[in-house]
Parts: sequence; structure tokens; C-alpha cells
Amino acid sequence: MQFIDETEIFVKAGDGGAGAVAFRREKFVPRGGPSGGDGGNGGDIVLETDERLTTLLDFRFKREYRAKNGEPGRGRDQNGHAAPELVLKVPPGTLVRDADTSEVLADLRENGRRWVLAKGGRGGLGNMNFATSTLQAPRFAQPGTEGEEKRVRLELRLLADVGVVGFPNAGKSTLVSRLSRAKPKIADYPFTTLQPHLGVVQYRDGRSFVLSDLPGLIEGAHRGAGLGHRFLKHMARCRAIIHLIDASQDRDLATDFDAINRELELFDPALRRKPQIVAANKIDIPEARERAQALRKKLKRRKIDAHLVSGATGEGLDELLDATMRVVDSAPLPAPLERDAHPIVPGNGAPIAAAMEDERELDSRARVARAPAKVRRSRGRRT
Repeated sequence: MQFIDETEIFVKAGDGGAGAVAFRREKFVPRGGPSGGDGGNGGDIVLETDERLTTLLDFRFKREYRAKNGEPGRGRDQNGHAAPELVLKVPPGTLVRDADTSEVLADLRENGRRWVLAKGGRGGLGNMNFATSTLQAPRFAQPGTEGEEKRVRLELRLLADVGVVGFPNAGKSTLVSRLSRAKPKIADYPFTTLQPHLGVVQYRDGRSFVLSDLPGLIEGAHRGAGLGHRFLKHMARCRAIIHLIDASQDRDLATDFDAINRELELFDPALRRKPQIVAANKIDIPEARERAQALRKKLKRRKIDAHLVSGATGEGLDELLDATMRVVDSAPLPAPLERDAHPIVPGNGAPIAAAMEDERELDSRARVARAPAKVRRSRGRRT
């Protein structure tokens, strides 16, 4: 399946139905009163997270979504039906931004979370709502209000506890497959990983954490070089980072370590401040083991611990897993980027609908209060 983590869509909630202008037409009732019903509310557009989804691929081919309009009111005091809501399923970790201002509208992290992206218009009041003692046959009704329309950008941020970073071909995918049940594509050439992979790591006491393998970084990744810039944003969700260094390369490993950290800091200083677990990989190769031991000595002088591991043989992975679990336990959860304009309380949809009806009633009273003074005075008289 193709991995799509960014897309832009246009949404238009349904308009409210117009109130009806109608009068009773009954035998032996020559002057029947008004009987125009209210229009129905327009349909909302709701985003709902679904853990079965892992990509925004569905929004790649359809970019415009419109909810249905509410039905107009009818005669005989019949109200129009409200339009159903239009539910768009997105994977957990979806960030919603205003396409024009880049303002964060919602950060949908939990599975089953529902959030109103565009609110439907209210139905207009029928003429039966405007009858008074002196205005017994109102020939006007209220039109429905328009539904909201927005152009938004959806960004998927992976929900992983730990992210693995390093240069291309450092062995990140092999490490993820060893520590978890994930089966990413693995080959001996750079940029094998073209999209992130998630794996669940089961610890010995029953605890677990989610591990993410991201495409390799290169110099200039923060400016968009290679594949790094596109996927570095997924690190924002991580509580900790495993910094994997390829010890089989005949070069200064400490320089490689500093280069990756520089790219993280230039992209987002908050990434550099995340806890890191440093691991020198491929020590099953004799020359690589020597380089890894030399790196450990250099980093120890900086008060940084380095683990010597082999993704191929599994050597050192238990110690790496123990260290990672300790960091995950102590690291705080990342704060959500969120400003809910129309929150929905999970499992509490009925109060929302009731609140909308209360709002319509208040709106009706306000419109009567704004009626001509002659009509208002007549309401205070006894008939």
C-alpha cells in the first residue's frame, strides 16, 4: 500500500433547510392559522480516527467532500428532516491544519476520536413560529443558514514511542525486525526504507512500546535533501530516539553521530532535546567491532553511553532493549498540538444534538424579540 502522510481537502457542510410558509386548509375552517414547519439542520462533516488505517491514501484521489442539506419544512406543522453527518475516517495521529493560515485546528491522537470539521447550517423557522395575536397569518419564514466550508491540510504523524534514526543503510530496518514482529523490506543498499515502518516491541514483563523505522538521513535533510525532511516530522510524536550508527563504515563515527544530531536540531530543536539511546551496529564484523569500541570511548568522554549491537546476530540487543525501556518509562508523553473548535465528547452524541435544539429555540426567541414594536406589545396583552 502506498504511504501518503499529507493531503489537502475541501469540505462543505450541509445548509439548513428553509422554513415553510403554509396555512391550514380544512373544511369549515375558512381562516386556518399558519402551519409551516421548520427546516432540518444541514449535515456536519466529522473526522473519526480508526486504528485500522495507517495512511491518508483515500484522500489522495478524492479531495472534495460535501454533506447533504437539511430538508425544507412542510405544511401541517411538519418539520424537515435533518441531514445525516458525513464521517471521514482518518488514522490516529492525524493533524488538521487550516490550509491558508497553517493554524492547527485539531490533533487527533486517540483511536475512536470524533471531531466536527465543518458544522452544518441550522434549519430555518417556519411561519407557525411567528404567529401573534395581531399577526395571525404571517406570510414569511426563516431561511436556513449556510453550512461551514473549509480547506484543510491533513498531516499524519506516526504514533510511535521510539524512533530509530541514522544514516542510510545503518541497519535500522534489521533492528526493527529483530526487536519486533514488523517485516520491513531489507536490502544492502541505501534508502531501502522509502516509508516508515511500525513494530510493537514486547518486553519481558509484559510491557510494550511502539518502534518506528524512518528512512535514512543525509547531510542537508533539514532542507529537504534525501528522504529525511519528509519523515522527520514523525519524530515529534516519539518519546525517545534510538540513534543507530553503522560501525562497518570506514569513517569517523563520532562525526556521523554529530551530523545526525545537527540535522535533528536544525529541523526542530525539540528533536535534539529528546532522550537518545546510542547504538553502534554491525559489530559481528571484526573491523566494525573495533570502530564501535573506539566510538564508545569517545562518547564516554562526553558522558554519553553507547551500546554495541548486531542486528544480524542479535548480540547486545537485550541490553539495548533494557536501556530503551528505562528511557520510555521515564520520558514524558509529548503534548498534543490542539485547539478544538467543535469538540465532540466520545460516546456522548445525544447532548450535542440537544444543545443544537436549545440553540435553535433561543434563536427563535431572539427573532421574536426583534419583531416590530407593535407585535411585541401585542404579546403582552391578554386575548
